[in-house]
Amino acid sequence: MSKRKIILAVALFVATLQLTAQKQYFEPQFYLGVNGGAMMPSVDFLPKVMQKSELGVVGGLSARYISEKNLGLLVELNYAQRGWNEDHEEFPDRSYRRTLNYVELPFMTHVYFGKKVKFVVNAGPQIAYLLNSSATMSDEMSDYIDRLHQSTNPNAAAQYRDDFKRFDYGIIGGAGVGMNMGSGDLFLEGRYYFGLGDIFESRKSKENFYFNRSAHRIIEVKLSYYFKLK
Repeated sequence: MSKRKIILAVALFVATLQLTAQKQYFEPQFYLGVNGGAMMPSVDFLPKVMQKSELGVVGGLSARYISEKNLGLLVELNYAQRGWNEDHEEFPDRSYRRTLNYVELPFMTHVYFGKKVKFVVNAGPQIAYLLNSSATMSDEMSDYIDRLHQSTNPNAAAQYRDDFKRFDYGIIGGAGVGMNMGSGDLFLEGRYYFGLGDIFESRKSKENFYFNRSAHRIIEVKLSYYFKLK
């Protein structure tokens, strides 16, 4: 093979590598957005506390960073109404609803497929801080709680105390569908939160406490809109 052919072959090889590298290169993308929706919160008590469906709201700000094709990171700062609604079937005059207002910070791996229409899967850890709480109850329930407090069993009214733990943590994940709207992306998503922390001190760590577990379990549906910045 002549020197000219060798040089030409090398040049073609280098050009092919450059074209391949250009095809594989992905320009990172950054989005900011807002989100909002409804949640169905409950608390997984052990010993068990009977509950019925409860609705709360969730919403806040979102940041989405796409580092490579089909993969990125999603971070949110949300306000969320959690809590539980007790079910007293045998005593219909007793009603009790506890609302726990949190600020949440989920960090999720963001996987998507598609261009105009996108299918997404998000999953990762979430931390939260309790801002405040409130309770609504019937007069019959208020009298019942007063009687429990006066009983000889100090743990008879364990779930009606106000000494909640401020910090919460757990795992959140979900899936949904999105659409490119030209100026940004619109997503509809369903999520499930599995709390790993307890809202009350656990009997596992302190013998005098009543509950072995008191962790959040949340189903939520939310709508998010992202504006592309980069």
